[in-house]
Amino acid sequence: MEPVQLLDTDGRLRHNPDWPLEITPELCRDLYRRMKRARRFDDEALALQRQGELGLWLQSLGQEAAQIGSVTALRPDDHVFPSYREHAAALSRGITPAELLVQWRGNRHSGWDPAHYRFHIYTLVLAAQLPHAVGYAMGVQRDGSGEIVAAYFGDGASSEGEANEALNWAAAAGAPVLFFCQNNHWAISTPTQIQMRAPLHQRARGFGLDAHLVDGNDVLAVHAVTTAVAEQIRAGGGPALIEAVTYRLGGHSTSDDPGRYRSASELDSWTARDPIARLEALLTREGWLDAQFRAEVESECDGLAEETRKVCRELPLGDLGELFGAVLTEETPLLATERRGYRDLVSSYVD
Repeated sequence: MEPVQLLDTDGRLRHNPDWPLEITPELCRDLYRRMKRARRFDDEALALQRQGELGLWLQSLGQEAAQIGSVTALRPDDHVFPSYREHAAALSRGITPAELLVQWRGNRHSGWDPAHYRFHIYTLVLAAQLPHAVGYAMGVQRDGSGEIVAAYFGDGASSEGEANEALNWAAAAGAPVLFFCQNNHWAISTPTQIQMRAPLHQRARGFGLDAHLVDGNDVLAVHAVTTAVAEQIRAGGGPALIEAVTYRLGGHSTSDDPGRYRSASELDSWTARDPIARLEALLTREGWLDAQFRAEVESECDGLAEETRKVCRELPLGDLGELFGAVLTEETPLLATERRGYRDLVSSYVD
């Protein structure tokens, strides 16, 4: 099965009657702006981690088209369950740099209200968000609200038991959930060809889901496929999966050295397929990227970078003792003992 593609690696449009999309200057400029903002934020967060301002960072570098193309195809009231590197999607939903960074700085468990943004908190445990997404979708199904649920995960997470259980559960219940896999070719240091023998979109069909394969570095193709599939689910078509073939240009995290397990030639080949450069080539060819628009985007990105640096260093330290009150509805004797032990430990420190 060939991935759906509307924009080739040189930025030339390819007609695909099966996946119609009205390609306008306004749409392309909006997607371009969102991807540029996401990458600039990602660059700043990486620099902040290297400076010791963040404990850890997981880049979305190279995966901007997969995230922006899909999240902008959803309705604002569709609830999203991310994993842990959906920064581009989060920014597109309106989540602020301060809200995104607070978890990685270690100040709080999470930085935003999921109900406000219709965007769940990050889940660092692989695939743990997928059963949650299905359960939420079953609630939506009973409410008859017309919204759908989208769940992001990676190819590595697809090997977890929770992922397979979620796919089966969603299919059996006919839940209105869209599983969106960003296949970036590497589960930390394990390549896809070792991790699995059958592509994820084929496995999803085995569970009874409608499944599609798309060029994850083609933001227009991702947008077109996600738009159509989301509306199909919304109309009662049952759950579906989209596998977006993309590439993780950075390491798995800032604790990872990808040079130890992948070749420079592989990285170079995927760098040449950069999703932002691909869309920029189209904008330039069509005359939609004039000097004024380019300057506006660069100025906006500069402002975002400055804001990111500033808010990161100004994030207030939280009281970790408050975490004990967010574990159970009613405090158990064991939890009370642990809370007192933590307080005693903190009070024993010399200022």
